[in-house]
Amino acid sequence: MTAKGTFDTAGWTPDSPYEDSDGVSFGHVTLNKTFHGDLTGTSVVHMLVAGTPVEDSRAYVAMERVAGSLDGRQGSFVLQHSAVGDRGEQSLRVSVVPDSATGELSGLRGEMDIVIAPDGSHSYTFDYRL
Repeated sequence: MTAKGTFDTAGWTPDSPYEDSDGVSFGHVTLNKTFHGDLTGTSVVHMLVAGTPVEDSRAYVAMERVAGSLDGRQGSFVLQHSAVGDRGEQSLRVSVVPDSATGELSGLRGEMDIVIAPDGSHSYTFDYRL
């Protein structure tokens, strides 16, 4: 099955930022999301971010707990993010943590693609199975 929609982010809260003398930065960020479309609900994201002196070279890993409704089924689940920017070449993998889903979403498996439009808006395509 495929779910599609948009999401908003809020509360980008960096904590414990670090930058060394070579320009490599590292930090923890917490943020919130609100999902619209086939997935409705909210989430809390805990992200570790690493940046380099090269403008388009950076990476992040994150864990995100989503609570809401997916195609009318209520529950929650955890997403694992892994993203790398290598001098502008982007890769991103966002997948459901196995056996993290609750309620009517129990057994959920899948992967989510995230797109950030030129205007800064965010959309998702979530290929999943129950």
